[in-house]
Amino acid sequence: MNKKLLLSALLMFAIAFNFAQTKEELEAQKAEKQAEADKYQAEADAIQAQIDALPGWRIGAFGTIGGTLSDFNNWYAQGTPNNVSGNIGITVNAFANKIEEKYFWRNALTTNLNWVKLDDKDNGTNTDSDFNPTTDVFNFSSLYGQRLNEKWAISGLAEYRTTLLDNFNDPGYLDLGFGATWTPIENLVVVIHPANYNFVFSSGETVFDSSFGAKIVADYTREFGAINFKSNFSAFQSYKDSDLSNWTWTNSFAYTLWKMIGIGFDFALRSNKQEAANAQGVDLGDADNKLQSYYTIGLSYAF
Repeated sequence: MNKKLLLSALLMFAIAFNFAQTKEELEAQKAEKQAEADKYQAEADAIQAQIDALPGWRIGAFGTIGGTLSDFNNWYAQGTPNNVSGNIGITVNAFANKIEEKYFWRNALTTNLNWVKLDDKDNGTNTDSDFNPTTDVFNFSSLYGQRLNEKWAISGLAEYRTTLLDNFNDPGYLDLGFGATWTPIENLVVVIHPANYNFVFSSGETVFDSSFGAKIVADYTREFGAINFKSNFSAFQSYKDSDLSNWTWTNSFAYTLWKMIGIGFDFALRSNKQEAANAQGVDLGDADNKLQSYYTIGLSYAF
């Protein structure tokens, strides 16, 4: 009996020793392969950096999709026990940049659209079976620059923004300007245009007014592995009246989790006294120009 116990113990020890040895060998093989993969990835990144530095077009896009849809029946714990509600949000950030040795042409598109609905089955006066637009942002810009040196260029900018789903081009803003562009690092573009005309389009008798002024734009767009990030600040300073000035700061972040799908977050701030006066139905000087903001969280898709 003792011999059998001894043999069993020796057998279990041998199995455990072999398992441990096999595990260590596999971990060593994994570490070796990982080191090789890291080496090849570094080489691939270096080649990609050389490709990115070549003249020609650079095109890309990423966006965020967020949405919910719910249908409640006899859910008495809430104030509206029978309802159908939903929310859909879409954000797209796209660019097409032609980078050459003596000039560049940068084009960017940003949209943020959102729809909501609330259908109260028990209240005929609080029923809406359609999705109605809430967030409605459209911005397109085109910047051309003739290089003076590696970091500075003489440039012209056209930037247009409006809403798409509701009150298209009412108001609409078109900036046309001329000045200089500074590119201190690869992914940062700073536009300084002291000569800019801000066209404002609107229908009927409104507080909106066009004026001449200065345009400042700072844009940083970067891809860090699985992370896409874009931050854009656009400001107009009117020479005619400071109440006609405005600025908008938008930020988009997308993290890829699996293939091209991940999570996304968009956030923006804006100050525009003309829009505040129009929404409040008061004269421009009487408007309460509160800070505007929005954010969107949801699934992201990198094109």
